[in-house]
Amino acid sequence: MSTLDTLPVAVIGAGPVGLAAAAHLVRRSLPVRVYEAGATVAANVRDWGHVRLFSPWKYNTDTAARALLKARGWREPPGDALPSGFDLFDAYLKPLAETPEMATAIETGARVTAITRLGADKVSSRDRGSRPFALAVAHANGAIRHDLARAVIDASGTWTTPNPLGAGGIPAAGEAAHADRIAYGIPDVLGRDRLTYASRTVLVVGGGHSAANVLLDLARLAEQDPTTSILWATRGTDLRRIYGGGRADQLPARGELGSSLKVLVDSGRITLVPHFNATAVRSSGSRILVLGDTADGPRELGPVDRIVVATGQRPDLALTRELRLDLDPWLESAKALGPLIDPNLHSCGSVPPHGHRELAHPEPGFYTVGIKSYGRAPTFLMLTGYEQVRSVVAAIAGDLAAADDLRLVLPETGICASAIGPDGPTPPSGCCGGPAPATADACCAADAEAKAKGAAGCGCAAPADRTTPDRVSAPVGCC
Repeated sequence: MSTLDTLPVAVIGAGPVGLAAAAHLVRRSLPVRVYEAGATVAANVRDWGHVRLFSPWKYNTDTAARALLKARGWREPPGDALPSGFDLFDAYLKPLAETPEMATAIETGARVTAITRLGADKVSSRDRGSRPFALAVAHANGAIRHDLARAVIDASGTWTTPNPLGAGGIPAAGEAAHADRIAYGIPDVLGRDRLTYASRTVLVVGGGHSAANVLLDLARLAEQDPTTSILWATRGTDLRRIYGGGRADQLPARGELGSSLKVLVDSGRITLVPHFNATAVRSSGSRILVLGDTADGPRELGPVDRIVVATGQRPDLALTRELRLDLDPWLESAKALGPLIDPNLHSCGSVPPHGHRELAHPEPGFYTVGIKSYGRAPTFLMLTGYEQVRSVVAAIAGDLAAADDLRLVLPETGICASAIGPDGPTPPSGCCGGPAPATADACCAADAEAKAKGAAGCGCAAPADRTTPDRVSAPVGCC
């Protein structure tokens, strides 16, 4: 049996956060093996490559990755420019993966299907921590091999496991049977998928940024082809989170996303159906109908030609079934993050800095990072993932001082759950700086900055009560 110290650290997923983890491992001269299921690195990023990020370049690159690239003569993009997914791949992720230090560590077309401890299933405790991890790695030709690792960093993301149309978390009746007319995520309606959506009636289901992107693109398509018609169904009735904080958002493009969408709805260019919980899909001639429940009883939408389901994603828990994980029971996130990112309570999108301690599990040496660490919560930012893997890699290397030295300030959304009034979002009055209480659920950026400088002030929100089954208690204060 190989000793743990001679084995590589396995990184699952070669997206932005997975590649950043590998760069930090390279920087610390730790052996690393990166497994990417796609044909290229960042395959998921390329899938939504047509989407322009609302966060600029300065929030989308990692320190260790930049150091590797600059050593090879890389020219960093302008910090305030907004990249698309394709820009992120072409100008950053692809060059990073091609550096000699990284290229030898990355294997594409290699899907990790299961992780366990060598010779020990989930039940076995004897010598568990001293056993290496065993990864089942599948290839396109059907071959499966088993690789060993000293530690595992799961950065596999959630993009390939979308939530269904059905409002209860399971597919709606008839959803699978009509799969040829249903898309999940963010189809490229202005590019490669244009012919599928032009001159069609399209129903978009979802209440987050993915839905907003699709709706805005469909509206542009309708400008060019007025026979294109757009319906938008949301499960909730309060749309102030997706409409956002406007000018109060510290990421202007994020604020503009929501503001532009609201204008389209108010003008009637998009027909909004709130509080619609889809239950079934059925044929209507050559078109389809969507049945659902509303506050006023059953309702039928359509007929429509296409449905876009933008209801978020969920983590693939089958991958880690034989590991001992501690997950938030609501979100399937790393447990320590659950109270901080629960969308039932928070819309800030910012959480206190967190690292290896919050991302670890009862399984020693296993960490969930990136958007997968947030489980089903939709508020992850790439910058968060970069700080996560910096801390996790430092911990694996035994440098606990660096691992615990967490420094991360995220840009405010300008709209917090506790700051929503009857007339829309208002600037959160609690964001006046100062240290957050130790029990605070989340902090706004101004408070986090003040805390880092040791300043005093009003602090952040009081903790929310997550002990009740429906988590109805909302925090007070800024976030």
